[in-house]
Amino acid sequence: MSPPSASVFVRCSGGHLHWGRYGAAGLLLVDPARGVLLQRRAWWVHHGRTWALPGGAIEAGETAVTAAAREAFEETSVPAEAFRTVSASVVDHGEWSYTTVLALAEGAEARVANTESAEVRWVDPDDVPGYPLHRDFAAAWPDLRDRVGRELVLVVDAANVVGSRPDGWWRDRHGAAERLRDQLGKLAEAGLPDPDDAAVSWWPRIVLVVEGQAKHVTGAPGVEVVAAETDGDSKIVEVVAQQQRAKVLVATADRELKRRVEALGASILGPGTLRRQLDKL
Repeated sequence: MSPPSASVFVRCSGGHLHWGRYGAAGLLLVDPARGVLLQRRAWWVHHGRTWALPGGAIEAGETAVTAAAREAFEETSVPAEAFRTVSASVVDHGEWSYTTVLALAEGAEARVANTESAEVRWVDPDDVPGYPLHRDFAAAWPDLRDRVGRELVLVVDAANVVGSRPDGWWRDRHGAAERLRDQLGKLAEAGLPDPDDAAVSWWPRIVLVVEGQAKHVTGAPGVEVVAAETDGDSKIVEVVAQQQRAKVLVATADRELKRRVEALGASILGPGTLRRQLDKL
């Protein structure tokens, strides 16, 4: 028996009609040089002639991220390999939800690819409110605007996180750091929830700071490894200070280090919380 079609209207608790039995998703593509990619909807589609994001109904078995990427390719010809997913935020209407996937797409070429789009255009984020926007996109834009150009950087104090679990790490500090690096690579791919906002998820850029016997650990897909020749805490502070327009999380339980990075605007992710996230992967 085939699954029910995703292509139906759903009426939410607010009385509005929305497209997609399993919800819908859109892709907010950001190019630092050109702005954000908007799509003018064809006259015949729901809320036709308005501007919004490329997107559409989530199909059975799809994740919101997969659906957003598929819809963007179908409507604008931007392939998934042309961008890097940064975050996702969900607007819940009760019986229906919409997920906005934010991604960086430097140099990606976009064009009208099917009859649902009348036009696609790169727009300066500050100019977006001046367009005749889809009702729901207009309501969501102020919050989305705050996240344009932002990413989550997770800076991991390798020595502190490795030492938080008595699993024999002291017998092979280099190997323990490599195992942590490999787990963090899976986290970079899977993403993690925002500790301050349950409606937001991030696909972080991860920096693992190593020292001592682990300082020769090399990087891996999704994880940049930075070696501290002497003082690991000072290297972490240096890495945090280099981040611009990023939401920075530092994984450590060191009290003095926490004080120093919080003074730079970073937030703290406890090693236990990080370990629980890694154990789920």
